[in-house]
Amino acid sequence: MSKEIIATEKAPAAIGPYVQATKIGNMLYTSGQIPLIPETMQLVEGDIKVQAEQVLKNLTAILEAAGTTTENVVKTTCFLKDMNDFVAFNEVYAEFFKGVAPARSCVEVARLPKDVLVEVEAIAYIA
Repeated sequence: MSKEIIATEKAPAAIGPYVQATKIGNMLYTSGQIPLIPETMQLVEGDIKVQAEQVLKNLTAILEAAGTTTENVVKTTCFLKDMNDFVAFNEVYAEFFKGVAPARSCVEVARLPKDVLVEVEAIAYIA
């Protein structure tokens, strides 16, 4: 089974030594997405809801570049700077994962890249 690197200009370029996603067989593993605007590589300004929406748009763009959708996400890992943002984050998250949501871990972390409020990574299958 060969490894395929997935890259799209519709999501932020990597800001370190990693790729946007890796496809192995019919499985896709994304790198964590933060709220960077792909066209400018600038952080989106705003609260957890604004940042979460940009993060999930970036994630969706990577999924689409790999030939899959949020419906095929089987697991996400969500990193929040402040667990007090959990309810607000969930409101945005639920808009992207309608129907049956994927398995998920959500943890508070001390610090995220560029001091953002949220980062999300995903594992999906390609139908």
